[in-house]
Formats: sequence, C-alpha cells, structure tokens
Amino acid sequence: MHFTSLMELRNEETHQANTYDGDLDKAFQVPRGQTTTLAAVNGRGYIAQLWLNFPGWFWRNWLPEAPICPSILKTLIIRIYWDGAEKPAVESPVGDFFGIGLCETANFTARYIGMSSGGFYCSFPMGFQSGFRIEIENRDRDTDTEVYANTLYQLTDDLPAEFGYFHAQFNTGHNTGPESLHLAEAIGRGHYTGCTLSMQAEEMNYLSYLEAPEYIYIDDDWEQARIVGTGLEDYFLGGWYFRDGTFVGPMHGVPVKDALNSMVAMYRLHEADAVHFQKRFRMEFNVPNKKEAKPFAHSSTAFLYVDTPEGQGTPVPGVDDLMCWYRIRDRDHQSIP
Repeated sequence: MHFTSLMELRNEETHQANTYDGDLDKAFQVPRGQTTTLAAVNGRGYIAQLWLNFPGWFWRNWLPEAPICPSILKTLIIRIYWDGAEKPAVESPVGDFFGIGLCETANFTARYIGMSSGGFYCSFPMGFQSGFRIEIENRDRDTDTEVYANTLYQLTDDLPAEFGYFHAQFNTGHNTGPESLHLAEAIGRGHYTGCTLSMQAEEMNYLSYLEAPEYIYIDDDWEQARIVGTGLEDYFLGGWYFRDGTFVGPMHGVPVKDALNSMVAMYRLHEADAVHFQKRFRMEFNVPNKKEAKPFAHSSTAFLYVDTPEGQGTPVPGVDDLMCWYRIRDRDHQSIP
C-alpha cells in the first residue's frame, strides 16, 4: 500500500472471520477425507488479509504420539468462492498457494504471500460483490489436522467500478523433459500478477530444467508468444541456476534450493509489471534444447485478476498425482501417504 493510502480516511467497515469460538477452541477440526468451511460472508467489499496455520507437518509437543507427515502441505487444499460461483476461483494445495510446493516450509515474507515461522499468509486484495466462502479439504490418507485461521475483510461500497476477481490456478505433474510446462490460462479481461513454482529433477544434481524461458500468449497473439524470456531462472530475476543460493525479497525469491536433490522453489509477484489481457491469456515455460532435456516434476500456483468470479483452473488432482516428487526431505519413507 502506498504511503498516501495509509493516511487516507476511507468509508470501510472492518470485520474478521476466524476459527476461534470465543471459549477454548481456536481451530476447526479437519479430519482425513473431510471438507470444512472456514468462513462464509455476505456483503460487498474485499479480503485484506488471510492467515492460517495447522499441525501435522511437524512434531507436536502437546501430542507427541501424533504422526509427522510433511505431505499434508500438499494434501490440504484451500478453495475460495466469490459471489455464489459454483467453481472456486482459488483452488490449490496450501503449500503451493503460500509459496512452496515441495512438502516442506521455509521462512520468507514477501509482500503478498509468505511462510512466517509456522504461519501462512496471503495479502492479495480480493474483492467481492455479494460475498465469499473459504473452505479447506483434507485429502491426506494418514493425518488428521486442525486449522487456525483469521480472515480480515473490509465491507465497502467504494470498490473500483471495474475490479478483477482474484484467481489462483494450480498445475502439477511429471514432465519428460522437452514438454511445455503449463502455468496458467484465462479467458476474459484481467491481468496476471505472479506465481509460485516448485521443481525437482528425477536425476540427482541436475538443474538444467531451468533453461526453459517463459512464453506468454495474449489476446490475438495466440499462435506466437508476445513475450518470450531468456531462461526460467531469469523470469524469477535470478541467473546461472541461482548460483549463489537462496534469497527472498518482497516481490521475488528462491526460498528453497537443493542442488543435490535437484529441487528449487521460486516465486515472483507483479505490480506495475503485471501482464494485462483484454480477451485471453496463457503462460508456459518451454525448453529450447529439447534433445538434452531430462525428466522433472513440477507444481505451481498462478495468481490472476479476472473479470469473472467463476473459477477457470483445472481441479486439483488426486493424492497420487499431487505427490509427484521423486524425493521428499525429512520423511522416513518415500511411498505415497
């Protein structure tokens, strides 16, 4: 938020939806195989801050016999519905949505997303005309959890005359190496405002999947990309396979890099450099030297604002497809949970 915006007195009514019942229970139980609504609000306004945390991926001193399974960062799914839409505009595993899809966490505090020493937050402003609903689904096969959440929202009639609904599209899978890595696609008017992307090669000590530059197709430039980059790590504003290791900043960063395990987690966010489209948008990463490309796994969440509340992303796949990684750190075994 700009300095002058902090001084501006606005006609807004501040509310919070949280999981605290005012007595003893501060969290909503989310057992395996169940979906829980965290917040359901009627009105006009915008979400200003979403924060949550949950156990399961670390040792609980208050419940020492409870299982520890970092895969719950991948099998716990967040969804957000705007204005009564049937399809969620936001649908993603929590790890990918807040920044890291590798079944692990790392501290970083970017401007709009982050992992704050056990907490997870999103500060993208998310407008709505008549209301919103946030739900959490636990797809883990072994781990029950409980979710602590605070959603601060402002009710106001002073939304922009033409505002875009916040969307988050998740994609994941195995890539043989030369295939395109699909990031996002949208129909309508809006702008792309960033992504998280986690990758891991099948072969140890291999990072050459970072050779793939971004290709962005906009409106009538649908057969030939309007924007083409110079390399995947270059899109995330690094270089030489992030040669000096991890870094985190307000708008871009690499919170995880493990060259031996061939894995990297990256994020980049856009403001003035957002990619605008009037009719349609598509973004992917393509390897120029396809003959030398080797297999890798990937997962990503792309952030967009679009002029419709109805979700356009593909549904989050089943657990077997979510657990695409070849190696997961801090696990006693490598089988799917």
